[in-house]
Amino acid sequence: MMPPAMTDNLFAPDYKNQPYWWEAAPQPALPPIAPPATCDVAIVGSGYTGLSAALELARGGRQAVVVDAEDAGWGCSSRNGGQVSTSIKPSFDDLAGRHGKDVAFGIRREGINALAWIEDFIAQEKIDCDWSRVGRFHGAHNTAAFETLARSLGRQTKGLEIEAHVVPRGEQRSEIGSDRYHGGVVFPRHASLHPAKYHLGLLARAQAAGATVVSRCPVLSIQREGEGFRLATSRGSLQARDVVVATNGYTGNLTPWLRRRVIPIGSYIIATERLDPALADRLSPKNRVLTDTRKLVFYYRLSEDRRRVIFGGRVALKETDPRVSAPRLHAHMTSIFPELAATRISHSWMGFVAYSFDTLPHLGRQNDGIYYCMGYCGSGVSLASYFGTRLGQQILGKPEGRTALDGLTFQTRPFYTGDPWFLAVSIAYYKIRDRLNI
Repeated sequence: MMPPAMTDNLFAPDYKNQPYWWEAAPQPALPPIAPPATCDVAIVGSGYTGLSAALELARGGRQAVVVDAEDAGWGCSSRNGGQVSTSIKPSFDDLAGRHGKDVAFGIRREGINALAWIEDFIAQEKIDCDWSRVGRFHGAHNTAAFETLARSLGRQTKGLEIEAHVVPRGEQRSEIGSDRYHGGVVFPRHASLHPAKYHLGLLARAQAAGATVVSRCPVLSIQREGEGFRLATSRGSLQARDVVVATNGYTGNLTPWLRRRVIPIGSYIIATERLDPALADRLSPKNRVLTDTRKLVFYYRLSEDRRRVIFGGRVALKETDPRVSAPRLHAHMTSIFPELAATRISHSWMGFVAYSFDTLPHLGRQNDGIYYCMGYCGSGVSLASYFGTRLGQQILGKPEGRTALDGLTFQTRPFYTGDPWFLAVSIAYYKIRDRLNI
């Protein structure tokens, strides 16, 4: 651990304990209204999922009301790293072992579909969010990982091929200005965007379609009442025919059944102060999004203006303050880019992602009739938007709302109530694995 004086010198004079993204896309200052007395669909959560569902429902003629305890998009929808990929975590073989080959094929296709869908959606809606198909360099943290990556490209399942090419270690400086990795793989169709600008674009489209968005209005309870539900909020009650819970990593005591099925994990990010353009170009010659094969993955990229490094990952056994995590992230960043050792931190922040026990997103309807969509396992930019839209279509009864994930059991574990007491042990274990050449 670095002495306090050294860590203090890492922070820029104008340092902020909040997302860098909020500089260009500040949190929306919505008027402090009360929710209407009634609506067709009440949506809890105003991130990508909730707004995507609201947009689809409002355009389908339903009165949609989105309610959030914080500012709209205050959670990970304006805090993530802005990286967009094919997103589904388990491999085809893993999924086939669990669900059979046909279901596995469909699930893997959903990740491919989500990436294509979000690009089309942003273009059609004309959302100004710095979308760019920059490609992703996925670095191998050891030789065994490189061999596994190279082999996997030659064994892709027909119909699920993802465009990619191997970059040997001797050529990786064409992709990343570092010798930290042992080669890697480039996925040229992966992309980046400005997450907060994208959220503001979604918000504007949902409101223009007729959805009502009520921020800073916690939902206190959801009770079945007649053919619908009554939501008690801090600004009065709301009667709704249907309810969607879209809280992902911020799922709490309001919905205990869902809370038992998602694992909230804090992900921490820093932004550097502005860099010399020549240095930025050396660090990321092709402006890729960058990840690696460690189980405790680090994800990073240049900012939308190519003047800062945005660097994220998990650096603590337990949740901590972003000012505490910032020097640790800086140390990992400089192990990859030693040239940044004297570069200070301008912003540090965190947000909660939601993992599921089977590492798949889940959407559907509980036995009590409440709809849900969550569990994106750290890949929520495309998945939350895509599946939020699909859930809206399901509520509208549209056939295009069907997904390969429909009907999958949303798993929990005995004695788990939403507090991930096992997380510290898991992180310590993965740290050890990442240090070994396995």
